[in-house]
Amino acid sequence: MHQARYRRILRFAARAFVQIWWFELVLPRVGLGRVADRTRDARMLRLARRFRGLAVELGGLMIKVGQFMSSRLDVLPPEITAELAGLQDEVPAERFDDIRAAAEAELGMPLSHAFASFDPVPVAAASLGQAHRATLSPGDAADTGLDRVIVKVQRPGIDGIVAVDLAALRRVSRWAQRVRAVSSRVDAPALVEEFAETCHEEIDYLHEAASAERFASDFADDPRVSAPAVVWERSTRRVLTLEDVSAIKISDTVALRAAGIDPAEVAQVFAQVMLDQVFTHSFVHADPHPGNIFVTPSADGGWRLTFIDFGMMAEVPDTIRAGLRTLVIAVASRDSHGLIVAAQQIGVLLPSAQTAELERALTMLFARFGGMGFNELRDVDPREFQDFAREFGDTVRALPVQFPERMLLLMRAVSLTSGMCSALDPAFNIWEPVEPYATKLLRDESGGMLRDLGAQSMTNMSTLWRLPARVDAALNRLDSGSLTFDISSLELRLDRIIRVAYRAVSAVLFGGLLIGGVLLLEPAPGWGVGLMCASVVPLLHAVFGRR
Repeated sequence: MHQARYRRILRFAARAFVQIWWFELVLPRVGLGRVADRTRDARMLRLARRFRGLAVELGGLMIKVGQFMSSRLDVLPPEITAELAGLQDEVPAERFDDIRAAAEAELGMPLSHAFASFDPVPVAAASLGQAHRATLSPGDAADTGLDRVIVKVQRPGIDGIVAVDLAALRRVSRWAQRVRAVSSRVDAPALVEEFAETCHEEIDYLHEAASAERFASDFADDPRVSAPAVVWERSTRRVLTLEDVSAIKISDTVALRAAGIDPAEVAQVFAQVMLDQVFTHSFVHADPHPGNIFVTPSADGGWRLTFIDFGMMAEVPDTIRAGLRTLVIAVASRDSHGLIVAAQQIGVLLPSAQTAELERALTMLFARFGGMGFNELRDVDPREFQDFAREFGDTVRALPVQFPERMLLLMRAVSLTSGMCSALDPAFNIWEPVEPYATKLLRDESGGMLRDLGAQSMTNMSTLWRLPARVDAALNRLDSGSLTFDISSLELRLDRIIRVAYRAVSAVLFGGLLIGGVLLLEPAPGWGVGLMCASVVPLLHAVFGRR
């Protein structure tokens, strides 16, 4: 079964590579480039649909691959990314008998002993595992203070499926690396390795449990956010038991309004919380789709956002975080040049890129669409928007643009967040939650500059304070004749340069004597042979002379 799966993935990839090679490389070289251009959109769309069908049928990591590919706007055409954007990690549920056997093997006891009740109907079924509602036993309930829980159980044999899928992806990445158009924009093998690391973390439920506790600790003092408690006594690498925090799904606007909660306010708070994760905690929930976020009403009439499923988290390194700070400030101030600097800081845009055309496109973007909310964008003539998007996309894809591997999860989080906020509030304007961060970042940056200037001023004053005494000491040593200079290393370097010059002269002399001898061989054989023999002397000096 695993071999058949492996071969099927490779066959799909090979067919896609051959098709792209034929239409994008062969046809343009024989004068049929217009045929390739005319059919490109339809071909890319068919390719994306075939992959989507393959992913849904195979499950495993293929759905994850599709989700990641949907964010690679730097490498893939928009026809592919748009088709894959809606790929959901939902597959048919596993038979309960198999799930029960896997859970009991992990926990080392029958489910009837581990839990007071266990619902055989899953709450959710994904490609790597599925979740069931359960009730803790009286003893565990007394120890943890919890009663209702959600138990996540990995699909039986998922480790083998993940290994097969990763082996196939590694081979495909090596094929891709041989294509110059791909290798110049992205390190495909490195990308697969980071994807593999993320997948291994996602199927390690102990890692997810630790991430859940870290996330809860980050927002421990924030009443807007909560996360489920972990029941460590009933958790292993393949079974995870969490507090059941089910509430109103964030996308259920009807239920939100019925509870007296304004969806537009939820959108604003959600965007702010996601920005906090990036800029304050550097630890971001990378899968914030509607099934992973609840809105939980409180007794005092308020509400909070409850996050679940911490298998996919993004760490934000300091280098990327600094670039994102520059990016936010540039976007808020509509600064196209600052946006390019931010892209270079993050590593998205290579320093060698010719950015004049991109800066012009960004200036046009800010001038035409800057500050618009999603509802205002919908009023724009679709043809104008499509033409601008096509021109802007072509400009970006023509540049040496590549998203660092660490940015993939973060980009996924940003994409899902913007989609969620616009669905909650058609009038949602992304600039509103961004601008307070930009103001704060500017203030922090100004404070940091003042501190740096203060520290530099103190250092300069200290140097100036000591300078008269040091100058006086140097003059006294000069008067007494005790001031010396060590130039021995300089002398050695000069000797070496002189020897190299002599050898270069010998090499030139050898060439001249040899060529002269060859030219005189026919009219004056004696002189010719003599010059050729004489050329041996400068040759020996040039080759064996002292270095």
